[in-house]
Amino acid sequence: MPGRGAPVRAASLSQTVRKPAVVSRTGIVAAQHRGAAEIGAHVLEAGGDAVDAAVATSFALGVLEPWMSGPAGGGLMMIWRAEEEKAYAVEYGMRSPAALDPADYPLAPAGRASDLFPWKAVVGDRNVEGATAVAVPGTVDGVGLAHERFGRMPWRELLQPAAGLAREGFELDWYAALMIASATRSLARDPDAAALFLEDGRWPPVAAASDGPPKRIRNAAMAATIDRLAEKGHREFHEGELAEALASDVRSKGGSLSFDDLRAYRATLSPVARVPYRNGGFYPAPGLTAGPTLAAVFRSLAGRTGFPRAGLGPEGYAAYADAIGDAYLERLATMGDRDAPHSPSCTTHFSVVDRRGNMVAMTQTLLSVFGARVVSPTTGLLLNNGIMWFDPEPGHPNSLAPGKRCLMNVCPMIGEVGDGRFAIGASGGRRILPAIAQIASFLMDHGMSLEEAFHQPRIDVSGGPAPVADDSLPADTLTALAASHGATTARRSVYPLAFACPVGVMRRDGINLAATEVMSPWADAVAERAGTRSPEEERP
Repeated sequence: MPGRGAPVRAASLSQTVRKPAVVSRTGIVAAQHRGAAEIGAHVLEAGGDAVDAAVATSFALGVLEPWMSGPAGGGLMMIWRAEEEKAYAVEYGMRSPAALDPADYPLAPAGRASDLFPWKAVVGDRNVEGATAVAVPGTVDGVGLAHERFGRMPWRELLQPAAGLAREGFELDWYAALMIASATRSLARDPDAAALFLEDGRWPPVAAASDGPPKRIRNAAMAATIDRLAEKGHREFHEGELAEALASDVRSKGGSLSFDDLRAYRATLSPVARVPYRNGGFYPAPGLTAGPTLAAVFRSLAGRTGFPRAGLGPEGYAAYADAIGDAYLERLATMGDRDAPHSPSCTTHFSVVDRRGNMVAMTQTLLSVFGARVVSPTTGLLLNNGIMWFDPEPGHPNSLAPGKRCLMNVCPMIGEVGDGRFAIGASGGRRILPAIAQIASFLMDHGMSLEEAFHQPRIDVSGGPAPVADDSLPADTLTALAASHGATTARRSVYPLAFACPVGVMRRDGINLAATEVMSPWADAVAERAGTRSPEEERP
């Protein structure tokens, strides 16, 4: 009976949550915030390319979901060009400033870092919070480079909606209030962050009552920054007065980011080779991302006897645990991305497919939730804490050094299965790779629809002591995983997240589909208004 050694559970065990896929003959934007997806869909309606929609969605997310990403962050974009039948990657990861001195990050006598990675603790958490944690951002240059190459609509028009949103302010609903409350103590340490997000500079704001007018968090300085970028072009962020102001703000708060760092930064665009797999193939993210590890997972799955014939029972999930676990061991050994504890979700992802079949899978991040928990007062931008990506202990592959590229966990991918193509990605730090590997496998190995793949339970194998399995998996699978791999279980919930938050689009026979994380309260897919059809109309 309860109270005699058995745990008392607060969460309902009988609740069922489903989120149908969106189906359309025209373009769709799927994002972790519906408002941002709507802005991207409006761009498609106006005749924009998938890349145009990505530019508008990227800036909108930085306003509507500022704790996850923004112009002062980094990431990677995968692009599929239907007419060329070719995939490209735009890399805009962060870098450590050239003037950074590792000696300014002395190791504490004991303990581990307070955030995402289990590095040895640094005195004062200087690599985690504050201006000393800020790396050279790349998101603006990345989306600008993609737009220069593939965009169809004027840059200025694509940024105007985000500027308007910043002036109007995002609505403080229960979820936004929860996210701010989770970081209140850290935000209160920076006067500009406190003034923007907290009540009286110290208290977490409370969402308005359901029958009252919505509360909004407005950011006039960010609106002016986006207006200036719209007028001057994306390199203003790196070479203009905006860059000078941003660098000055960071320096005044004790960071090492300089105008020269910003001016020297260049995102890169390059073609990506196809990796054959089963009756299709995939294009993994290149470089210092989880893409090479994703490729290793599928090499392992391709060589496993009986997979995928055994299906998605105990043997199938054991194969995932082994393949992902082995790939992570290689990552840990060669890239220095060490074991990490479970942590709140951070980063954001969105995917786009237009009516011509062009696709984008774009991941952008500040790294931690609210990044460095510091706001640049002149620009209104939340700043990244990319320095935390580096191991502060010398002598490791990923040790902290000046002018060094950050090793990211982002993993956007383009995949092919039969005559279909998909573009997926996720947020969630170290949990991203396991989620993307399994969803892609559900599609490529098990013939699932996109909707089925997003609802199928997953396991997380991201370098921790044991796999974590969704407790909605069948009992025999959970028992087998516990016996063979020491797996524990977790509930798929809104907060905190034990699993990644995926977003994806798919195109097959001229029909576009999109799906988002089932448990995310904000994530949604939005199609162009012309051509939208219900899932029931599309199903045979």
